[in-house]
Amino acid sequence: MKDIVQARMISEVLYCERALYLERVQGEFEHNYFTIDGNAVHKRADVPGGDLPPPTDLEDRPYKARSVWLTSETLGLTAKIDVVESDGEIVTPIEYKRGAEPEGGVHLSTRAQLCAQVLLLREHGYRVEEGAVYYAALRRRVSVAIDDELVKITLDAAERVRALSEQKEMPPPLVDSPKCNGCSLISICLPDETNALRTLAPISEPLRQLHPARDDKPPLYVQEQGARVGLSGECLVVRSRDEDKKEKTTEVPLALTSQVCLMGNVQVSTQAMRELMQRGIQVSFFTTGGWYCGRTIGVESKNAAVRIAQLRAADDQARCLAFARGIVEAKIKNCRTVLMRNAEELPKDVRDALAVAADSVGGPSFGSAAVDWLLGVEGMAAKRYFENFSSMLKGSPAFDFNGRNRRPPKDPINALLSLAYALLAKDFAVAITAVGLEPLLGLYHQPKHGRPALALDLMEEFRPVIADSVVVTAINTGVVGESDFVRMADSCALAPKARREFIQAYERRMDSEVTHPVFGYKISYRRVLEVQARLLTRWLLGEIPEYPQFLVR
Repeated sequence: MKDIVQARMISEVLYCERALYLERVQGEFEHNYFTIDGNAVHKRADVPGGDLPPPTDLEDRPYKARSVWLTSETLGLTAKIDVVESDGEIVTPIEYKRGAEPEGGVHLSTRAQLCAQVLLLREHGYRVEEGAVYYAALRRRVSVAIDDELVKITLDAAERVRALSEQKEMPPPLVDSPKCNGCSLISICLPDETNALRTLAPISEPLRQLHPARDDKPPLYVQEQGARVGLSGECLVVRSRDEDKKEKTTEVPLALTSQVCLMGNVQVSTQAMRELMQRGIQVSFFTTGGWYCGRTIGVESKNAAVRIAQLRAADDQARCLAFARGIVEAKIKNCRTVLMRNAEELPKDVRDALAVAADSVGGPSFGSAAVDWLLGVEGMAAKRYFENFSSMLKGSPAFDFNGRNRRPPKDPINALLSLAYALLAKDFAVAITAVGLEPLLGLYHQPKHGRPALALDLMEEFRPVIADSVVVTAINTGVVGESDFVRMADSCALAPKARREFIQAYERRMDSEVTHPVFGYKISYRRVLEVQARLLTRWLLGEIPEYPQFLVR
């Protein structure tokens, strides 16, 4: 018996094989304006209504049936037909589409989808001569003829769907295709980016900006101790522990929320948690002092192929070392750039030492040295970097910095760095989970109980350009001052009000646009994290030869 193929898959495979593979084989999908609008157009047609009489009991009067589902094991096809109309003898399937009829007529992919519906109706004994497409924008109905050539194309497309379902390798992306414009899978597929990175040749021209530069859905942070997060309709409701203060109640639309971050003793209702999980909105948990604990997610990505590739790469020392070399080299170079940008006086020997360290990691002299050697080079470079960190600061003597310390941080600078790194690790863990990877399984950082090792891998090159830059800016612009810290025993942490201001500074940095050093288009740092996570999957699956570095100028 043939595998059953949905008529919609026939449309998808004729439009773009890669999109079909991503959605149907790897289980990837993302809504955009066009898919949401299309769902709205289908809303009435998706509600079953009217019975489709058996072909032997057709009455001599018109009738209409909505959302008719037919299957044929002989054809190996199934379809949910939006509308079936009849004049009493001849039935006609109608496919609803948003927008207007294309200039060149109904797309082949749509005609083939209709043809599959016609074949199913005929297989069930109905007399069908043509199909029709209803374009909602102009309220116009267009007839589609069903001939032998279209039938062959349709059945061949169904066989192609079956073949792709068994295929281990994803089809290559389309090259500079107008079909990519408006595709909801564009941020998952990354067609231009993948094509550009297939060879190691430099990219001379900026790529098309096919996805939005910014994510318009910001995270929700709740840090008031004793606060409660509940659900009311389509909104999250944050209530203060002081129920008498109505002004302490905040409502945030779920549709405009990308993630929820709870700091310390904050309660969340079962109803709210379930709704967040169903919508794929991750909930991250922090200690009161800002230490990242972990996150709660709903149904994980269905992309098993990416996880298998990650497991194989993690067990391959050569691939792990190649990946680690790239991110450590980029981190050292970015540290050097950030110092040169912001330090009033940076000694030449420091610039030279960091340049030599970066070259030793990326150069041929590295040979087949173990990851331990790489950790040593990174550690030496970090020591020189933090020895000169204070040269970027213009604050009071309270912000004197004598090197990195943590668990717990013992001074204001280390408290700020630890919080910034925790926020960045959280954002990378969210991005990594969204693309189907396992955050706990790193390629450079070794797995450790509860540690998001892969998030720590990817954030290395972004520590100086995002986290450290936020700390420097927050101090130099007075976002935080020496009175904003709470000191207890041998630890130091931001006071709640100052932490709120610092988190806002971090989010402004994440929302700021930067010219992508590889692709040449402008994109927010938050989008950069998503793109880098997607590119890691492309490297793991063998579509690109190297994981691309993110180097600031």
